[in-house]
Amino acid sequence: MARDIFHNAVRQALIRDGWTITADPFTLSVEGIKMQIDLGAERLIAATKADECIAVEVKSFVGASALSEFHTALGQYLNYRLALSSQPVHRKLYLAIPEDTYTSFFQLAFPQRVLAEYELSLLIYDSQQELLIEWIR
Repeated sequence: MARDIFHNAVRQALIRDGWTITADPFTLSVEGIKMQIDLGAERLIAATKADECIAVEVKSFVGASALSEFHTALGQYLNYRLALSSQPVHRKLYLAIPEDTYTSFFQLAFPQRVLAEYELSLLIYDSQQELLIEWIR
């Protein structure tokens, strides 16, 4: 599996934010099909003494067409979310996207409609500083 160019930046950002990386990549098999989501992570929620588990699909959006990359990311996200729903441990899926892509392409009307229609959860990151900027659930 080829890693996204910002894979390690997002991994470091999650660690800085208090997450423990539990899988890199997070592999699951559903109905005979093997899938690999970029990262699996968890952290202890002190108030409930329970673990919060997430899976993160990292995207860079550095190609020539943001729309083409958006199509690919959306397809992966929807397939991974469905696959995760059949797993014994609930993991919330996030699509990690760079801050500059979020403030430009993802603010356009059509991507906003898609985000709302399919209820995508986003993780906005700064690849240079390896920081998480915003969680959009």
